[in-house]
Amino acid sequence: MTQYRIAPSILSADFARLGEEVRNVIAAGADLIHFDVMDNHYVPNLTVGPLVCQAIRPHVSVPIDVHLMVKPVDRIIPDFAKAGADIITFHPEGSEHIDRSLQLIRDHGCKAGLVFNPATPLHCLEHVMDKLDIILLMSVNPGFGGQAFIPHTLEKVKQVRRMIDASGRDIMLEVDGGIKAANIAEVARAGADTFVAGSAIFSQPDYHAAIAQMRAELAKV
Repeated sequence: MTQYRIAPSILSADFARLGEEVRNVIAAGADLIHFDVMDNHYVPNLTVGPLVCQAIRPHVSVPIDVHLMVKPVDRIIPDFAKAGADIITFHPEGSEHIDRSLQLIRDHGCKAGLVFNPATPLHCLEHVMDKLDIILLMSVNPGFGGQAFIPHTLEKVKQVRRMIDASGRDIMLEVDGGIKAANIAEVARAGADTFVAGSAIFSQPDYHAAIAQMRAELAKV
């Protein structure tokens, strides 16, 4: 039976009380905390760095899943590893040497993964499956929260699921962008097992109810 994971994105949390926010969402049933890092270079927005990751680490009892939307990535990977990241993913466009960057993440004791934007081809996966613990597919274009799910991502999810199954490796398949209770089951049927949700959780008055509703939909898959 597939183990489904829900990863609330702190991009939609109240940053004035971030420690409380992550404690509350974990108590409500979060499996991971998704940490969006934007550099105003690779993506048109600027968010948070390693110091914020370090600050929330004592408040987080589940893995911290750091998504680097930065270019270049190698300089900042060790900083996030030291700050308490458990998983670090980056975009192929952010590295001159993808294989080396993945190995750098693993050398620092973290799980490693690649992120693909809606229009980014998947061909580099053929060469690095042995270094991947997670593959993240963006179902929106990165840079901003609250965007609508791009439907053709479902075909990409199915394609990556076939690649993972053919590899025989235990690789998580995560989807990020526009995930909510109304579509989470459809994304799961396509092959995803890990779901990033920002506004669909943090904009709700009851985090426990929001996550429970997502799990109820996943139970139908």
